[in-house]
Amino acid sequence: MTRGLVISGAASGVGKTTFTLGLMAALRAREMAVQPFKCGPDYIDPAFHTVAAGRASFNLDGWAMTPAQIVDLTNREADIALAEGSMGLFDGVALPGETGVGASADVAALAGWPVILVIDVSGQAQSAAAVAQGLARFRDDVQIAGVVLNKVASPRHDALVRAGFAQADIPVLGALPRQVGIELPSRHLGLVQAGETADLEALLAQAGEVVAQYCDLDAIVAAARGGQVEAAQVRPSCPPGMRIALARDAAFSFVYPHLIEGWRAAGATILPFSPLADEGPDDSADCCWMPGGYPELHAGRLAASATLRSGLQRFAQTRPVHGECGGYMALGAGLVDAQGQRHEMLGLLGLETSFAKRKMNLGYRLARLAAPVPGHAVGARLRGHEFHYATILSQPDAPLAEVCDANGAAAVQTGSWRKADGGGHVSGTFFHFIAEASL
Repeated sequence: MTRGLVISGAASGVGKTTFTLGLMAALRAREMAVQPFKCGPDYIDPAFHTVAAGRASFNLDGWAMTPAQIVDLTNREADIALAEGSMGLFDGVALPGETGVGASADVAALAGWPVILVIDVSGQAQSAAAVAQGLARFRDDVQIAGVVLNKVASPRHDALVRAGFAQADIPVLGALPRQVGIELPSRHLGLVQAGETADLEALLAQAGEVVAQYCDLDAIVAAARGGQVEAAQVRPSCPPGMRIALARDAAFSFVYPHLIEGWRAAGATILPFSPLADEGPDDSADCCWMPGGYPELHAGRLAASATLRSGLQRFAQTRPVHGECGGYMALGAGLVDAQGQRHEMLGLLGLETSFAKRKMNLGYRLARLAAPVPGHAVGARLRGHEFHYATILSQPDAPLAEVCDANGAAAVQTGSWRKADGGGHVSGTFFHFIAEASL
């Protein structure tokens, strides 16, 4: 397995993403082949990884993916693998899924990758080492390679913090001064998408220079390890069709790279189209996939897209169309934006949603299909993740699935489906599919 490291911390917001991007950029500047990964469900960070590392970043999910799937995804030719963690190192759900509870630590243990902890030392000194020491002792199968200190206030602050880590016998691999912080723009689902970030290449180059200046790159590279995990047989992906019309633009960009790779490996052809450019699906396609994204930010343009509307409605008469989250909302009858204005959507389903009163819907989902979706038959059990701020006003079509959360509690976001007179089939879910369940 590729030698690698997991970049994690005690909590969200400690600077993992900025350090990870800077480290990728710094190592790439050394002409190293860096393979990026993201622990857990996330669309936005991997897009930044892809730009920083120059190769696609893949999600590794201990709750939704089997050990074989994770090992298969990590088996790539590279000088080093860097996996950015989510939340805190051991944070996950209460009940285990396919490999673990969805914590970054599950991936670190399975892959045999040591962990670099990013520690925000604002407002503390030696106590930061006590936190890191607690993380280091929490699980025997997870190794802490060292720490990178973030937001160091002064040379005196740096000396005090380092004294604590020397006492705890934890290596300090770098210290980033508070005044050189690099800010990336954000919105409610996380960072603004990589494709929308102005001067991204310059920001990443700056982050790489900062990490190279204030961190010991040689020691970080030397800390990487690879587990002795044998590759296992992974069931081939079942693509939703052999010619897939895939909505792809700033409004519909949330597609997991491992799914696209699996579809192509199974022989499928991807035919992108842009709803924001008022394009309909390619008529040669045998199915249409509408990913999640930010339709609420572009609702007016979508409502005015006559070619998109007529093309999708004609397509759906004879072939399957499926939408996830934002794609599901766009397939519905109407969407109320944050200002309270209703926009007519594509009308393939009766769903009405609203962002006027935001309500966060977040968590893993396990669904048993009551109707087929492209690539999966009735009764299939799918693992996925939901994260959005929309409220359902009306969902009049037949429920698509029985859906529960990671604790087994029923979820109200069942998705819905409708059959067309010409044999077509339209379906949608609020959860994003990650992998078919084996447990």
